[in-house]
Amino acid sequence: MAGDRVEIKEDIVFGTGNGRDLRCDLYVPPGEESGRGAVLLVHGGGWRQGDKTQLRGYGLRIARSGYVCVATEYRLVGESPWPAQIQDVKAALRWMRANAAELGIDPGRIALQGHSAGAHLVLFAAGTPNAPEYEGDGGNPGVDTTVDAVIAAYPPTRFHFGERLHGGVPIEALSDEPTAELAESASPLNLAGPGFPPTMMFHGSEDKVVPVSAAFVMYEALVNHKVPTELHIFAEAVHGFDADPIFGRRTAELVVLFLDRYLKTRVAAPT
Repeated sequence: MAGDRVEIKEDIVFGTGNGRDLRCDLYVPPGEESGRGAVLLVHGGGWRQGDKTQLRGYGLRIARSGYVCVATEYRLVGESPWPAQIQDVKAALRWMRANAAELGIDPGRIALQGHSAGAHLVLFAAGTPNAPEYEGDGGNPGVDTTVDAVIAAYPPTRFHFGERLHGGVPIEALSDEPTAELAESASPLNLAGPGFPPTMMFHGSEDKVVPVSAAFVMYEALVNHKVPTELHIFAEAVHGFDADPIFGRRTAELVVLFLDRYLKTRVAAPT
């Protein structure tokens, strides 16, 4: 029945960047409920390629579980250098909160989910709530950008310039004008602190694009600050392993369980 299906609304304008429209796709759960939890989905592609349709499978699966999903685009490095990418993610988040009533979401229950380069962006966004230097020109200035949970799949968590760092990715992947200062300032690892939202990460042990140690160093930093954090390592899995439907279904189940714990109703820790 059509009434039991996730409704997809494509190419909704949420802001502007470089004078052009920025667009997102909306995945609306069945039913007429309001005040739902919501998830902003941020695609990967090495900051230089990819588009908002890449996480369609997650949008559908998570929406079937009752969460409104917004899959956003952002300006790629070839169009605009860093920090345009995080500015656009923040603009999408501000748009969600500013239009919560129309979208049928609870502005106090919003999570971020990103994969690969998108995972870097969601971790960075989670660690820089309301930082004015990342406002950009996307729209809805001044709207709160705090989030209640963040999910990062095979995330780049630190960059290095020159000498390789444990868990690091070369800053040249993000910028055509790399510097040691940029590597330091663009690393989510350096944002870990006691105010960081509950975090879930998953990674493949055989990832040759983003080393699995990137997830471990972020996990350790967050746990040291007593942030509720979980990390799932998939044995022998490579970068982007959840593109395989068998893995994708399982990781989506883990995501929904995490959202149910930290976005829908907090579950008391076992005694």
